Amino acid sequence: MSSTLIPAERRKVIRELVRARGVVRVADLSAQLHVSDITVRRDLEALEQAGVLERTHGGAIYSQRMRVEPLYTDKDRIHRREKQAIGRTATALVNDGDTLLINSGSTTLQVIHHLRLSGRQGIKIVTSNVGALAEVLDSDLELILIGGSFRQQSNSLVGPLAVVALERVNANRTFIGVDGVSARHGLTTPILQEAEIAQLMIERTHGPVIVVADHSKVGVIANFVTAPIDRVNILVTDEGFDEEYRAELEGRGVEIIIAST
Repeated sequence: MSSTLIPAERRKVIRELVRARGVVRVADLSAQLHVSDITVRRDLEALEQAGVLERTHGGAIYSQRMRVEPLYTDKDRIHRREKQAIGRTATALVNDGDTLLINSGSTTLQVIHHLRLSGRQGIKIVTSNVGALAEVLDSDLELILIGGSFRQQSNSLVGPLAVVALERVNANRTFIGVDGVSARHGLTTPILQEAEIAQLMIERTHGPVIVVADHSKVGVIANFVTAPIDRVNILVTDEGFDEEYRAELEGRGVEIIIAST
């Protein structure tokens, strides 16, 4: 690789590398392109402005775009082992007597499943997740479905009636499942109605906001914003989480908890 590359050519190379690898580091790019760290950082800044990547403390992470919502049944099969570990770990953040808000998603359903097994007492779960019905049978968990219109795609409840119900809730903490987590773009989802429900759950929480998301969601950006990353207190993720992203999230006040599989 020659240092005679013009900026447009260098950035094309960087674009291809970050797309292929998912994560790139300034030191590695500097050595490969035979340019200074400062030059690489300028290139990364330009590519971030173009929406190609998101800069981190020592490099950059590829900005994956989610434009189409996958089926709930498909999502449930992806990274299932990691989601089970996340659900199990997240229950340690719950105290006896808590009132929880929990939105739709396969990872949040794992939180509910493991709460059933945890032996926690006096737990009230207010949720849009229809799958919770099967999880609380023969358990001591108190379940409140928020009502509203049923979305088969996400196995969830949305719409004006769901909003009215949530406006009457004050929760100790909330567990939010997401399609994308980004330090720059916040929590995102491809469906406006789902973003509305999750946003209101966060607003109705007088305690920690806990995002449960496997590593494949980090760096993903969908069309609709649920909340800025500053509104998140804790991210529970799995061992596939890239440590390159830790400083960016912790710098915004997000505690990272890694669930062991």
